[in-house]
Amino acid sequence: MSAEQPTEEFTDVLLLGAGIMSATLGTMLQEVDPNLQIRLIEMEDRPGTESSAPWNNAGTGHAALCELNYAPQNADGTVSTAKALAINEQFQVTRQYWSHLVRSGRLTDPSSFVNPIPHASFVWGDAHADYLRARYEAFSAEPLFRDMEHTEDPEVIRSWAPLIMEGRTPGTRLAMSRFKGGTDVDFGALTRKLVAALSERGGQVEYRVQAKDVTRNADGTWTVLVKHLDTNEERRIRARFVFVGAGGGALPLLQKSGIPEGKGFAGFPISGQFLRCTDESIVAQHAAKVYGQAQVGAPPMSVPHLDTRFVNGKRALMFGPFAGFSTKFLKGGSFLDLPLSLRPQNIVPMLAVAKDNVDLTKYLVTEVLKSQDSRIAALKDFAPAAQKGQWELITAGQRVQVIKKDPQKGGILQFGTELITSADGSLAALLGASPGASTAAPIMIELIRRCFGTDFPRYEERLREIIPSYGKKLNEHPDLLDEVTASTNEALGLTS
Repeated sequence: MSAEQPTEEFTDVLLLGAGIMSATLGTMLQEVDPNLQIRLIEMEDRPGTESSAPWNNAGTGHAALCELNYAPQNADGTVSTAKALAINEQFQVTRQYWSHLVRSGRLTDPSSFVNPIPHASFVWGDAHADYLRARYEAFSAEPLFRDMEHTEDPEVIRSWAPLIMEGRTPGTRLAMSRFKGGTDVDFGALTRKLVAALSERGGQVEYRVQAKDVTRNADGTWTVLVKHLDTNEERRIRARFVFVGAGGGALPLLQKSGIPEGKGFAGFPISGQFLRCTDESIVAQHAAKVYGQAQVGAPPMSVPHLDTRFVNGKRALMFGPFAGFSTKFLKGGSFLDLPLSLRPQNIVPMLAVAKDNVDLTKYLVTEVLKSQDSRIAALKDFAPAAQKGQWELITAGQRVQVIKKDPQKGGILQFGTELITSADGSLAALLGASPGASTAAPIMIELIRRCFGTDFPRYEERLREIIPSYGKKLNEHPDLLDEVTASTNEALGLTS
């Protein structure tokens, strides 16, 4: 630290971390209140380098169209649609927000970040096929999922996903459900575009600047000590509102803020890897995102899937993920991230989670010990003709799952996202992982509602203009669903 006291600057809104969440919040605040002074800092040299980067996630545009973990089976054999409907409704809001930004000219060339691709679920064996049939029957009755198709005919499956059937030995019962109106999203490209849009309207964006400490002031504002990583210069930024949107790096900053609402939270980091194929002759055989069933003990984001990806204008395939364990909270973080996050208030929740998640521990140990041949064997369940030399192993982003207090169990491991806000609404942080990026818009609307309470009634008027379905569930309004679907598909270039 320099001998001189760091200079202090001021802003209305300070965003920590240039991922999809900060980028969405910044542009949305500009839409509802153009007079706000907004500042964003990022420790890397560009936005969207961690979980938002395209090869660090599956880019599914989580709409619960194919992810079987969002559709639990009840004791009577029926399948619950509640969680899937909630996630799909959230993604519909996100789509509408993107569409508004495209129409207003703030986002250009939507094909650079979103492309149409069918979403499918694929299983084999009688028990799994029975489940998928029950899921289809439940889902196809809901307006949001009414266009879902289902088959157990191998030739139909071949027409939907040729790579799935090439080289497959006949005799096993197969089943596939498909939704043609799915998407692939390059959240890295989208984040860069959103940050550029934020800057173009006067938002101040700085790179290679790291938040070191977060302190509450007597007047209710916050002072964030920041350090420029190239010059070691330290400065203080005082802000009326601070959003800690630093992905895996959010927990340490939340802890430094000292807000009571953040006490007791801990993070469980899970790393991952994917197999990637760029051989055009193979890529051409698969145009879908195909999800299967998770292994026993596997976390939800480790559900195996064979995906078509559009990255930098080129198609590729990825299969995985293969989970692992690292004590880092960010892909470019430190191995000390986990131990340095330990606090007296989160030790008990962490121990309780360790006791209650033995299957997860066994699963992670097995995954860490997997050889490349074992990974290819898992791929062959989806693409039997796959050859080892056609696929390369890449490292995906870190996921820091939320651990929080629980009155009954002491602590629980949560596989979603957790929005934490101070009582006065002056600070907010987002923890967790999937389906985060795809639900960024509704999460940020909720954040604005909680943290900008006195202004929110005024902001709502603008939000209703931006989000045609605002305040309504599209599943309960089929006519509005048709209108919104047609409108967003046109704006985003997803029409056939």
